[in-house]
Amino acid sequence: MSADKHFDLVVIGSGPGGYVGAIRAAQMGMKTAIIERNRLGGVCLNWGCIPSKALLHTAELWSEAVTHGDKWGIAFDGARQEWDKVIAHSRGSADRLNKGVGFLMKKNKITVLEGHARIMSGRQGDSPCAIDILDADENYYNGNGGEVTDSITATNVVIATGAKPRELPFAPFDHEVIISSQDAMVLPKRPDRMIVIGSGAIGMEFAYFYNAMGTKVTVIEMMDRILPVEDEAVSKEAKKLFTKQGIEFRTGWATSAIERTETGAVVTANQVNDAAKSEQLECDVVLVAVGVAGRCDGLFGPGVDVKMNRDLIDVPHADVDTPTYETSVPGIHAIGDIIGPPALAHVAAEEAVTCVERIGGHHTLGVDYKAIPGCTYTNPQVASVGMTEQAARDAGIDVQIGTFNFAALGKAVAVGATEGFVKIVASKPYGEILGAHIIGQDASELIHEFCLAIRLEATAEDIISTMHAHPTLAESIHEAALGVEGRVINS
Repeated sequence: MSADKHFDLVVIGSGPGGYVGAIRAAQMGMKTAIIERNRLGGVCLNWGCIPSKALLHTAELWSEAVTHGDKWGIAFDGARQEWDKVIAHSRGSADRLNKGVGFLMKKNKITVLEGHARIMSGRQGDSPCAIDILDADENYYNGNGGEVTDSITATNVVIATGAKPRELPFAPFDHEVIISSQDAMVLPKRPDRMIVIGSGAIGMEFAYFYNAMGTKVTVIEMMDRILPVEDEAVSKEAKKLFTKQGIEFRTGWATSAIERTETGAVVTANQVNDAAKSEQLECDVVLVAVGVAGRCDGLFGPGVDVKMNRDLIDVPHADVDTPTYETSVPGIHAIGDIIGPPALAHVAAEEAVTCVERIGGHHTLGVDYKAIPGCTYTNPQVASVGMTEQAARDAGIDVQIGTFNFAALGKAVAVGATEGFVKIVASKPYGEILGAHIIGQDASELIHEFCLAIRLEATAEDIISTMHAHPTLAESIHEAALGVEGRVINS
């Protein structure tokens, strides 16, 4: 293999894990290449995090100005939606950032190779990893690649191929009526009726968006509450607030069948605790948001026996003090969604930096898996970090709880953001912050004070003794910390 076909590091996948890892490797002086079968930036930038937030912002503007404008003394006559422009703005946001990633690749002298990567061998003694590059086929969800167009070698490989929407086994995506989150971002027209199956972050974000824009939305969730990974108090409050907005919920119900009709689909759902109780719901489209599956179709050639856990690559990480993210095959590493939950862009980016720095011999601090923020960008937003109250109690920890409602906060009243609360889970007797949970406006921005608190093993007293500006939404954090010690001021 010629020198120009050999790299110190090859990254497969250019999402927020892949491109960040490639840049860090280049900064460290590694000769680096990145292989991408679709668009630079991966799913997050092109079909997930970024364009979906553009849609959600549009929904917030419509809801605030048109639906509720009268409370602000703002009146609109003949307000209308131009759906093609709604979608175009979202796609434009993705296109702009896609070009930005391309610029960063050039700036850092990273070789970008277009196509489907197939790892043919790991590192064996003095022999490097071998990778074939194939024509990328059209199947976005289950690509296996076509003809081999090139071959390269690498001292180390980092797999950052991410994840794809998980299908229901009895109702695969047809991308017209039974749709994925990617399809939901580019529907040619707004449907009148939508059923969303799954009430995690993705399901609830699209449920909020379409409901705010005028679609009748029903959410089916087999667990007994929506946003089931969140603290129970937050889940309960979220269901109350989103029901008030007009979203209908079937919690504790499981989808058993989806039948296409001339006008859309009929969804059959059964009550989990009583299968005899069944309901048929008609809709124009069904959004399936039941989680994600690892994207590793056609990634490994014959003889490359990487240890797997179902559709995920098995890499010891969260329960290891200093993980290298190396797989069972020497020289091959994996980070991000492909190694399992939490499937979050910021986790992938941090794992990528840690992985690359440890490949380069750096003694980096690594990822603190106890301080990972999770956010749902509805309105109100939901954000959390650390342990829920129930998880702490299940672990046998004696806890004390502090809460503060936004309704009692001056800034929240002024801007009409009085829904929701801040909740702190702290240990006894010293008040160490174990977890924090927010439902309310700008929760995704407010949560980071708690991320730092958990990272530094801070206590409620540390937050109390930190001055917070008035009037701000961040004062709710200070008041909730006071609540841990039973001395809230403004409620």
